[in-house]
Order: sequence, then C-alpha cells, then structure tokens
Amino acid sequence: MRNEGSRWFSEALWDLDTAEILHNEKRYNAAAFCAHQAAEKAVKALLYYVNEVPWGYSVRVLLERCFRKIGRDPDEELMRLARELDRHYIPSRYPNAYPAGTPHEAYDARILLEVLLKPLEG
Repeated sequence: MRNEGSRWFSEALWDLDTAEILHNEKRYNAAAFCAHQAAEKAVKALLYYVNEVPWGYSVRVLLERCFRKIGRDPDEELMRLARELDRHYIPSRYPNAYPAGTPHEAYDARILLEVLLKPLEG
C-alpha cells in the first residue's frame, strides 16, 4: 500500500501547486477547495502508508484515524488547521452555502492566505 500512498502524496503536492496558481489568478474560492484537497490527499497518503484504506473527505476525521493507527495523541495545532480546512470544503464551491451571492464573491486573498495557505507552509 506504500506505492498507493506515494501516488496520493504526489497528487497532494499537485493540488497544493494548483491552489497557489489559482490564488495568483485571484480564483480564491477554487484555491481554497484545492488547498483542502491537498491536505485530504496528503493525509490519505499517510493512511495508505500505515496500511489503512482511507475513506471520507474530512481532513480532521482522516487525521484522527491516522493518529489512532500510530498510537499517538492528535497534535492540537494540526487538528485546528484540519478543522479550518474542512470548513471550506462545501462553501468554497456551492452558492447555496450562502444566503446571497456566490462562493467566488465570498472569498478573498485574506481568507486564502491567512487561513489556508500560510498555515500549510509552516
């Protein structure tokens, strides 16, 4: 399953690069979704690495499974970042997540840089 984990990690890096490209093009809502995808795929790669088949889309839930599998308590900062990413899974894409307007109107550079991309770089 480690080979599968490598494939997922490669795609996670690709998605992170895509998030940065979309950010540079001011496509902030799509960049937020790609940032979530990058984290989700990176954690799924870890789960494959420890011989677990990952299911689901919540970065937080996937991370909790990973920590349980390796027998460690979850890192609080990592879990905080995972919760933040999960908050953008649906609102970054669907207009009915808002009372008015669209996702591309709701996202700006501040949200993407301060909440999503900067924490992932650290």
